[in-house]
Amino acid sequence: MGKASRTKVDTTRREKIAAQRAAARRAERRRRILIASGAILVVVVIAVVFVVVKLNNNKPTTVTGASNGPTGSALAAVVDKVTTVPASTLNSVGSGSGQVTGKPLAIPGSALTANGKPEMLYIGAEYCPYCGAERWGMIVALSRFGTFSGLATVHSSSSDVFPNTPSWTFLHSSYTSQYLTFTPVEECSNIPNGGTSCDGYTTLKTPTSAQQALITKYDTPTYVPGMAAEDAGAIPFIDFGGKYIISGASYNAQLLQGLSWSTVAADLQNPSSSVAQAADGTANYITAAICTMTNNLPATACTATVKSLEGKNL
Repeated sequence: MGKASRTKVDTTRREKIAAQRAAARRAERRRRILIASGAILVVVVIAVVFVVVKLNNNKPTTVTGASNGPTGSALAAVVDKVTTVPASTLNSVGSGSGQVTGKPLAIPGSALTANGKPEMLYIGAEYCPYCGAERWGMIVALSRFGTFSGLATVHSSSSDVFPNTPSWTFLHSSYTSQYLTFTPVEECSNIPNGGTSCDGYTTLKTPTSAQQALITKYDTPTYVPGMAAEDAGAIPFIDFGGKYIISGASYNAQLLQGLSWSTVAADLQNPSSSVAQAADGTANYITAAICTMTNNLPATACTATVKSLEGKNL
């Protein structure tokens, strides 16, 4: 091979080697860029995951679409107002100036007792706006005979009629009284679960067979005037010692729409307010039904105004 040929071959070889080295350098640069980009992506993903976890941890464990009411000292203040409505205010409200449309109904039941005392049985559900309205009057009335502890606020279903009605739940509450036993049964929560039981809400507590028998027998058109057959077993259902029942809300639950718990509690103290006329009026009828169970004791609850309402049914 001549010198010219060797020079040509060497040149070609050097060009190939240079090209290979250039390609290798480009590949190395791409590899480094990919590694750097991957590291950045990992950091970004970790940051996003951290933010998502933090946001989820800051969310309430129960998502219901509306506030479940005050907590802490604000809750204590509302409880105090609802459980200490003055007798003078209740006497001024009396029968509620026509706001109370559902009153205790007499039934020929056997005596209902628990713990050696007459028993007031309540069956309802947290999602139910009618139960939500009724509980205000129940708490006002029962507080005249005993003491609640553990009361918690709750709102009715966000997707039912009168959505997010401000109210209370008896689920984890307790009640002590020397005059009667109060037995609350909150059947369902206000949290939809897509199921078929409990009207599509989470089940909380199931009535006993004896309690269910009372609903089946008395929460019917036979004992509730104007009730349609398909509405049998309606809630709220209250049995007063086997003497009286209440089926459904005693007043229009729409009255509470858009009100806060503190507003309702304050209105209960004002006898001229529509809330007081309805909820306190309901409390007076409930008090009257309880007084028939306790032989009109104590006198501080079973006032002349209350006694005038005893036995006044629809």
